[in-house]
Amino acid sequence: MKRPMPQNGTDWETLKDQMSSLAEGDMDWRNGRTGMYVFYAGEDVLKVAKEAYTMFMSENALGPLAFPSLKQMEDDVVGMGLSLLNAPESAVGNMTSGGSESIFLALKTARDWARDHKKFDGEPEVVLPQSAHLAFDRASHYLGLKTVRVPLGPDLKADAEAMGKAITSNTIMIVGSAPCYPFGLIDPIEELSQLALSHDVWLHVDACVGGYFAPFARMNGVEVPAFDFSAEGVRSMSADLHKYGYAAKGASTVLYRADELQRYQIFDCEDWPGGRMVTPTAAGTRPGGAIAAAWAVMNYLGVDGYREKAAAVVSTRQKLQEAVAGNNRLHVHGDPLLGLIAFGSHELKIFSVYKKMYERGWFTSVSTDPQGIHLMLTPAHEQVIDDYIADLRESVEDVAGNESQADEMKARYS
Repeated sequence: MKRPMPQNGTDWETLKDQMSSLAEGDMDWRNGRTGMYVFYAGEDVLKVAKEAYTMFMSENALGPLAFPSLKQMEDDVVGMGLSLLNAPESAVGNMTSGGSESIFLALKTARDWARDHKKFDGEPEVVLPQSAHLAFDRASHYLGLKTVRVPLGPDLKADAEAMGKAITSNTIMIVGSAPCYPFGLIDPIEELSQLALSHDVWLHVDACVGGYFAPFARMNGVEVPAFDFSAEGVRSMSADLHKYGYAAKGASTVLYRADELQRYQIFDCEDWPGGRMVTPTAAGTRPGGAIAAAWAVMNYLGVDGYREKAAAVVSTRQKLQEAVAGNNRLHVHGDPLLGLIAFGSHELKIFSVYKKMYERGWFTSVSTDPQGIHLMLTPAHEQVIDDYIADLRESVEDVAGNESQADEMKARYS
């Protein structure tokens, strides 16, 4: 719908009031009652991210000669990510606008690498578990690739044996998640690594959620299985900084085992009057603020700060997991190790429980197969988890007493 632009400008104080009014219907994520979309690590971290972002909000990382500061900060951020994820000295990477772009670039790079190293007798294919993020389907749609989704094992993790049977001469990539978004479970990356090596196919690990969480959870004693470049068959990874890296949106990293792989990501062209253009990512303009905020937050928190945040999230998830396990009408989907958790019920319509929780002021997500309530926990939830558990107990009892209140729901992004 067309809207006319105002003829005259409006002063900032008036506009700020209007924007505050528009936001009155938004979820208040600072109060810890929102279990998705926002990763809130406290006002101090938010202040660092905001101020760093505004310092460089006008700078453009497309021009490293003009803004070497941004190149240095991006190199530092990528280097820290590679170190955390056990990459070899040959490893390289870039910052991107988010997990979707990181996944897109990894697929594009694998496709172009395969064109030089493989022979196809049909459409290039990507083999992935049913729980892999839909960003792979979207990227494959753009890139002319066929996605082959494989059913999960009984533990709701990728079934390496079944994925192996799905590999054909047209397979250019197999995928594992660390963890998957729907259930927060880490796929058997070591098994997938051996599978990739035996078939000489590209293995991408989607660690958009866990890349900047799992290493610190492991430092705290959580028995996190191998999920990163320590598995020899992993050629690329995606890891989001604006999730558990607590950086400003949008900031992610796409990482490669070696630069001879990454070079297939680069766009390099001079066939126009404007001269040669070399871009590492899908974007042209690359906002300097997102790079600066990620650099600032990572240096502000350091290893000790991230370990502290990870410990708070893990203990909160454990408390909720124990409460769910202790309720004979509920059960946790799988055995999560990090900050995501999904739980359902064999006895109740779980979406009815979700509605009751929503009415009590809790805004979270759902999973659909199997059906469940889905939460992505952050340090902010540590202070409200007891309230959540108490409301969950009451909501379960409400639904158990009146199952006619059952509601059909569909999970969607819009």
